[in-house]
Amino acid sequence: MADDGFTAFFQGAYPRIVGQLRLLTGDVASAEDIAQEAFIRAASRWRQLARYDQPEAWVRRTAFRLAIDLLRRARRHRGLLARLGTRTEPDVELYPQDRAVIEALLLLPLPQREVLVLHHCLDLPVEAVAAQTGVSVGTVKSRLSRGRERLAELLHPDPSREVLETQPAPPPAPEEDRHARP
Repeated sequence: MADDGFTAFFQGAYPRIVGQLRLLTGDVASAEDIAQEAFIRAASRWRQLARYDQPEAWVRRTAFRLAIDLLRRARRHRGLLARLGTRTEPDVELYPQDRAVIEALLLLPLPQREVLVLHHCLDLPVEAVAAQTGVSVGTVKSRLSRGRERLAELLHPDPSREVLETQPAPPPAPEEDRHARP
């Protein structure tokens, strides 16, 4: 049975999609599950997708939408588990710097995380990120700026700022001194 190039497409694109989803979800197993679902959907539409200039963009967009749905459900699920007091499973071992980046990404709001992964990890231009996420170019730029700033704060906290925040404020000047003229 001829697959009209789907097998070759799948073999080339699958590792990239899983890697991109890993950055979005923070979890390899979830990334693989989502990628598989997106490729199943692509396989059922392959005759149409094969004519696209970039069928991988369709799969990525589908996968990111599935991931966002999963992350929203997972957030609700974690809230329920927290009330039940259950424990979590240990994560796969990562290099410390990789773990730090993934953990920092997971602390960002989902819209910021999505545009950061698409733009910086996939090297998509801002216009393509806007098209894929369905928001304006200005919104993408704003999310990128805020996301980069927050990611930098999370990965490289400013020790001088922490010292200033932990030191007590000086006592206020007595009332008569503040309004006296020299």
